Amino acid sequence: MLALVYKNVLQGPERRMTGNVKVTPHGAPSGPELLSRMSGSVCVGSRVLPTRFFLAPLAGYTHLAFRMVLRQLGGLGLATTDLVQATMLVGGSKKSLELVETRPDDRPLSVQIFSGVTSHLAAAAKWLQDHDYEGIDINMGCPMAKINGTGGGARLMCNVDAAATTAARVVEAVRVPVTVKMRLGWDATQCTAPELAAELEKVGVAGITIHGRTRAQGFHGSVDRKGIRDTVSAVSRIPVVANGDIRTVDDAISMFQETGCAAIAIGRGAMLDPWIFRRLAAHASGDHLEANPSADEQIDFLVSHFRLMTEQHGLFSCHLFRKFAAWYGSRLGIPEDLEDRLRRFESYAEFDEIVEQIRRRHGERLCTVATALVKVPNGPVSHW
Repeated sequence: MLALVYKNVLQGPERRMTGNVKVTPHGAPSGPELLSRMSGSVCVGSRVLPTRFFLAPLAGYTHLAFRMVLRQLGGLGLATTDLVQATMLVGGSKKSLELVETRPDDRPLSVQIFSGVTSHLAAAAKWLQDHDYEGIDINMGCPMAKINGTGGGARLMCNVDAAATTAARVVEAVRVPVTVKMRLGWDATQCTAPELAAELEKVGVAGITIHGRTRAQGFHGSVDRKGIRDTVSAVSRIPVVANGDIRTVDDAISMFQETGCAAIAIGRGAMLDPWIFRRLAAHASGDHLEANPSADEQIDFLVSHFRLMTEQHGLFSCHLFRKFAAWYGSRLGIPEDLEDRLRRFESYAEFDEIVEQIRRRHGERLCTVATALVKVPNGPVSHW
């Protein structure tokens, strides 16, 4: 492999314990040991994150309003923005600036950048540092053809040496911690995640998030927890964050048990259950009896999310909010006809009128599966 500069970002005894659990053949941790592993803070480079429960970047969804409304519920340790094209960010495009828009109480926050050109990623990282962002995440996992076609996203995993070189140049360009989000590999024949994780640790990457599917799987099939566990075992100091198919507290517990990960990242599961971070934090503190949110809490969450969105996007929020209706509808007790109206409303007054009806009719529809659960890209992943 090319000679690369090694930057030890874990300095001092307080930085040596990242929280990865080395799962042995004798069995995974359970009971008090597991709760101990799930509770407390976790270090990612120089950052100390308050919980081990993170919001995964989710294209089109993890914008400022969604991050803030989740933070208000509690339990969230780190949020990461939607992926941002590196050159568009440095060039100051309106869309890119909207994606990275933040405020003081939107912390801790990382910004995810993507590009197939190393110098562009380094320039974007420098831009983020100069604008006081505290964490940078390199996307090496997006399965979309338009991202992979430019050499970015999961395509970077096809050449471990080149990917590590790219990460090294970004690490060298900034002082803030740099992390990487990736998948298991390009396809079942190229599961490069463990090898790549080991090389990324050598060049100073502060942490790794791994989605337990290959690029070829897209969002289909099951998450391969053994592949995540192998990635955890491949590093010795940096935290590995597990991602994929975590929709309940039990899913989270078993992910910690089976993989030995230091933390978990939740994407779609946070829309299926926005209270999941609060539930996890309560469980980790020993409170297993946290009540479900009341009807008023559920509706207030819906209203808060929309109001926060209007602060950034104004009336256009009526359009942007529609895609959340199918995720929220059944899980927040919204009758089907009102969920349908949330997918079509055009004004603040109409939103208020729909909410008033939801308050009167909340709970008519009893269902635990969100309408949007199956609404992921379909067909061959190469067509996405």
